[in-house]
Amino acid sequence: MSTVSPVPRSHTMLPRTKKSFLSLACGMGLGFLFCSTLLVMYRSKRLQSHDDIILLENDPHAPHQEHDKVAEIDSVFQQMDFNLNDKSHMDEDDSIADEVHQRVRVLCWIMTTPKNLETKTRHVKATWTRRCNKVLFMSSEENAEFPTIGLGTEEGRDKLYWKTIRAFQYIYKHNFEDADWFLKADDDTFVIVDNLRLMLSNYTPEQPIYFGRHFRPYVKQGYMSGGAGYVLSREALHRFVTAFNDGTCTHTSTVEDLALGGCMEKTGVKPGDSRDAVKRETFHPFVPEHHLIRGVLPKSFWYWKYCYYPANEGPECCSDFSISFHYVDWVWMYVLEYYSLHLRAYGFQSQYVAPLSPYLQNALRNRTRDKTPNNHQLEPTNQAKPEKDQMENKIEAVLQREDKAKDAQDEVNEEINNMVDREPKHDEQKQTVKLENTNKNVK
Repeated sequence: MSTVSPVPRSHTMLPRTKKSFLSLACGMGLGFLFCSTLLVMYRSKRLQSHDDIILLENDPHAPHQEHDKVAEIDSVFQQMDFNLNDKSHMDEDDSIADEVHQRVRVLCWIMTTPKNLETKTRHVKATWTRRCNKVLFMSSEENAEFPTIGLGTEEGRDKLYWKTIRAFQYIYKHNFEDADWFLKADDDTFVIVDNLRLMLSNYTPEQPIYFGRHFRPYVKQGYMSGGAGYVLSREALHRFVTAFNDGTCTHTSTVEDLALGGCMEKTGVKPGDSRDAVKRETFHPFVPEHHLIRGVLPKSFWYWKYCYYPANEGPECCSDFSISFHYVDWVWMYVLEYYSLHLRAYGFQSQYVAPLSPYLQNALRNRTRDKTPNNHQLEPTNQAKPEKDQMENKIEAVLQREDKAKDAQDEVNEEINNMVDREPKHDEQKQTVKLENTNKNVK
């Protein structure tokens, strides 16, 4: 009887060992893939929360995602008034700002929607629009309590130009004589209105001109960015509305700022240069950090190709007398309100002082004469005379400071030109000395 030899134990364990190893490897691979996916999702979520550039579409006319996450905090989400109980600036000399406020009248109209009144528009109402001579909030529906003016249009990005047309037609009919300049802004735009008046003081409302952030493509003379806000002279408003009445302009595009720019070109309204005296921009289509921090806006971003003038990043991006910023959430409305009207640096005087236009200089010099009582008014009392003299002294001091600042700026420019002229000669001298030394070494 033959006997069957037993199978070695190592032979019976080998297939089971291979199977266990493959199962372990597959499990580790799937686990690694799962963990990697979770990590990527987590990092992506953090980037969306902390890096606003992720939220910017690489298309100037595309909608941008909301990023005011702080709005979810109900305990903080309330309208504020920085100046309600503030006593620190009550005695501040704002006579120049007040004078410009009276002589350069700006009507501000804000494009908004019914759903944005509580989350955005009321914070615009509580901050910068108080500096306008008149402010109107334009929406598709009327809201008597806020209040908003109902334009009878539908909502949506493809309806923005219709809202713009209807808004300007309404203003032309009801408020044309109330202002010299007419500013359009979104409900997420922040405007330093006093700086806007300073820029506009160099022009007259009878000129067919409008200002904003000048973009280049599609229109021969360019057009102004809608988000950064744009301002029309009274003559420009007249031509715009008249052009729709006589058929010169029609609703040709849903892209609001581009379409308006095309109509401006057809009616002979020229785009003005809103840059400051040293060629820095004043209207900005993004929040401050996107312009100030180098590298935030990649060079492949549409913005760099659209700018009519060469754009800078870093401190040279923006004028000391900047006018507007866009995509400003409700929290930053109050932050920028504080920065622009309250924050001061002690002991410093700006090396760049915006010059007053000749029109404003003459207006300030004639201010006292304009307020001199005529034969039908009472003579000023002895108590009012010192106040009048004090005001004259303040105005004269401001004008003298403007003259000194202009002289100082001229000296700086002259010195820079001299340095530029000397620089090539200096290089030639260094090259000559270097060549002589080389010849000596050769010898």
